[in-house]
Amino acid sequence: MGKILIIDDDRTNSDLLYDMIRSLGHEVACAYTAEEGIQRVRSYPCDVVFLDIQLPDGNGLTLLPEIQRGLSAPEVIIITGYASPEGAELAIINGAWDFIEKPLVRKLIELPLLRALQYREAKAGLKANLRLRREGIVGRSPALEECLEQVAQAAASDTPVIITGETGTGKELFARAIHVNSARSGGTFAIVDCAALPPTIIESILFGHEKGAFTGADRAQTGLVQQADGGTLFLDEIGELPYAVQKTFLRVLQERCFRPVGGRREIRSDFRLIAATNRDLPRMAREGAFREDLLFRMQAYAIVLPPLRRHPADIEEIAGHYVHRICLRNKAALKSFSPEFLQVLTAYDWPGNIRELVNALESALATAYREPVLYPKHLPVHIRSRLAGKAVRKKETGALPEGHLPTLRERREAAIDREERQYLRELMACTGGDIAESCRISGLSRVRLYVLLKKYGIGRKDGAAVSQDENGFAARNNCG
Repeated sequence: MGKILIIDDDRTNSDLLYDMIRSLGHEVACAYTAEEGIQRVRSYPCDVVFLDIQLPDGNGLTLLPEIQRGLSAPEVIIITGYASPEGAELAIINGAWDFIEKPLVRKLIELPLLRALQYREAKAGLKANLRLRREGIVGRSPALEECLEQVAQAAASDTPVIITGETGTGKELFARAIHVNSARSGGTFAIVDCAALPPTIIESILFGHEKGAFTGADRAQTGLVQQADGGTLFLDEIGELPYAVQKTFLRVLQERCFRPVGGRREIRSDFRLIAATNRDLPRMAREGAFREDLLFRMQAYAIVLPPLRRHPADIEEIAGHYVHRICLRNKAALKSFSPEFLQVLTAYDWPGNIRELVNALESALATAYREPVLYPKHLPVHIRSRLAGKAVRKKETGALPEGHLPTLRERREAAIDREERQYLRELMACTGGDIAESCRISGLSRVRLYVLLKKYGIGRKDGAAVSQDENGFAARNNCG
């Protein structure tokens, strides 16, 4: 039995879908707006979300990433009455399990739901049996656990892997984790920093050279591709590999053989390829800056690492791990964190991700010197000043902006929150806390009214409690 969430503002359609899914033996909850749906997936574990595209306060497709970062990282099945090939393609690209057109028919609902639940069950079994060597990867958030599951899957085969993510997210750590958990762990993990390859001797570094192949080649040199024989070749910042070399490397990747510079015979190398980049390779391919055929060969399996601001729950554990390492390295006494220090770490958005966090911790430890506890004052000035500026702007605008102004969505949501809070206070005062009367006046369902009262912390004198199971899934008579 699974837990299913329906996010659809069409009450008739929600009721129909609710009855279909309940008849299959699953628990069901309903949400009627994007905001309510996001609150649900953040608070309650659900296995599958049926998501409408046209919602009164947002587009369902834009909610996909946030839903997938929910408490239980549910699978998402898109339902819509406004289907288009572009919308279906965008939904699948963004990770939707399936795309179903309205009107909904039971036989079209059953199979995708069954397969999604079977997939989650199999994935849970794999996770339970997983004993992964993390290689310094720290954290337990759903976003990070999802990436580690992908590491385990990638390690089980020799398929080429491409790891993408912002600078500082730990792409090399994940590449190394794939290697050490694979059957090739006894071989070499050869790293090629494509951004640092000298243009004049790139092929020599990759493929090696014979003695006398060029001026200064006073002895033969083994290239990194040959060193990776039986192991893993990691091309870091693959987007920086010169276009002229990409064609040569494509052949090496296809044939697993190459000729050293100045050499007369080809040498074979049985390597597994892992590449990493913070650049948009598909866009580069469209613009002619990266070979499309090489991109196709590399992206057989893709892992997208989340920026640190997307999994702030891991920051305390990451900080503790690196502070311990730094103190051991410096032979210094281990320092503890004040609550205020941790608050600053989790409030900052870390544009440089884990790399920036580690640098900030290095600076804090140096500044604290022999003090046993770290406080915000020990952090670099630019971090504290940026947070102070944000706090002032939040007080003025009611939102946390990226620049001097909040986004339109943030400003709109802040205004809606203020009006909803004030309306609910007036409603409770007007009805004396009578829930039935409050629903009649406001036009809200009982479930929606209780959700809003809880959201804004507004009490009531009277009213029947919502019937829910232990995970917050409402009973049928409260779903409409």
